[in-house]
Amino acid sequence: MKFPKVAAVLAAAALAPTVLFPSTASAAEQPKPVGVSGPGTASTAAADHDATQEERDRAEIRRILADRTTGPGVRGAAEKALAGTAADLRHFLEVELDKQRQDDDRVEVSKLLASGGPAVRKAAQAALDGTYQDILAFLKEGRYKARAEDDDRAEVQRIIDDKETGYAVRDAARKVVNGTAAELRHFLDVGLDEARVSDYRLRTAQIAGVGGRAVRDAADRALRTNTREALLAFLNEGQYTARAEDDRVEILALLSDKETGPRVQEAARKALDGTPADLRRFFETELGPLRESDDRVKVSQLLETGGPAVRKAAQAALDGTYQNVLAFLKDGQFKARAEDEANAAGTAKPAQPVQLPDRGGEQPSSQAGPTGQTVQAARPVQPVQAAEVATGTAKPTTAAASAQAPAVATAAPASERLATTGTDEGLDWKAAAGATAIVAGAGLLVVSRRRSTKR
Repeated sequence: MKFPKVAAVLAAAALAPTVLFPSTASAAEQPKPVGVSGPGTASTAAADHDATQEERDRAEIRRILADRTTGPGVRGAAEKALAGTAADLRHFLEVELDKQRQDDDRVEVSKLLASGGPAVRKAAQAALDGTYQDILAFLKEGRYKARAEDDDRAEVQRIIDDKETGYAVRDAARKVVNGTAAELRHFLDVGLDEARVSDYRLRTAQIAGVGGRAVRDAADRALRTNTREALLAFLNEGQYTARAEDDRVEILALLSDKETGPRVQEAARKALDGTPADLRRFFETELGPLRESDDRVKVSQLLETGGPAVRKAAQAALDGTYQNVLAFLKDGQFKARAEDEANAAGTAKPAQPVQLPDRGGEQPSSQAGPTGQTVQAARPVQPVQAAEVATGTAKPTTAAASAQAPAVATAAPASERLATTGTDEGLDWKAAAGATAIVAGAGLLVVSRRRSTKR
């Protein structure tokens, strides 16, 4: 039992030197494990490490250059480092990059300060006055919020300046245009639509005030409903449908009016057979010129057929403006016609008779004047006694005096003594002298006969 144990111990002792102490040659021939230092291993590993780091630095710098947001300062320093050594690459990444990036960010904020709106400029100045973290916060978010505020303010101002903006919208916009960003946004999101509804109601009421019956009825329905949709439906479509109905009624009234001229009637019939747009075009563009043309034709007709005063007034109207034409047709023609009628009546005024004395009791019906006019005898007035005419002393009997004494006419106006010549003026002085001579001759003839009788 003891012999096997002894044999095992002797075998182990014999093999121990071979296992624990290999020969130099054997050790030299074995390959070196990876990572185990030996003669020259440390320098090789360092070289490999440097080469790998340089490649990584170059790759990072190339990525920075490819970024479009890289500022000009960073870009210039990166290109310079990329052309240098591995140490230049490392120095750029560890030192220059951050410095150049801050400078570029400040330059970007300065540009926004110079070109941005009021809110952007205010926020940019605050960032430049603060830390680099303030600059980063401005570039990341602040500038966009400030730009949105400027955009909202500009939109509100555009609404104010728009000529089509209603009264309520413009008034509400003016109240917030200089307000905060929150006030501007609330107006654009909520207040604008509310103010527009107020303007829709006002515009609907204005249209109803000038429209016809159909337009007024449609507007009244929209106002009673009083919703945004109902008001917009009337403004965008309903008013035009109702106006077309009113236009047709008005055209029919024109056609039934006897004073409507032929050109207006022709165009009105054509529009009546057309679309609502044709009806509106007739009233907005055609009716005025056509009516003026018809009115001028009326004046021209009066110019051809009227009297002197009418022709004169008609020509003056045609030479003037359309207002002159309207004034002539309304009043001028009637005044001118009355003037012509007055002149015609004065020309046809009847002649007045001239009184002559009685010739010895005779009653001549007429006597020719010196110019050929007919002179009518007048009734005798209070007779004068013949004796008084002859001697101034003898006084015959009343009967004889009444039968034989001539009648001496009393003085009378020329219009009662002389006949007219067919115009509105009396005879001239020659005719008056002739009539006087006849009266005097008649008186002398009676006196002569009276003396002959006494003898």
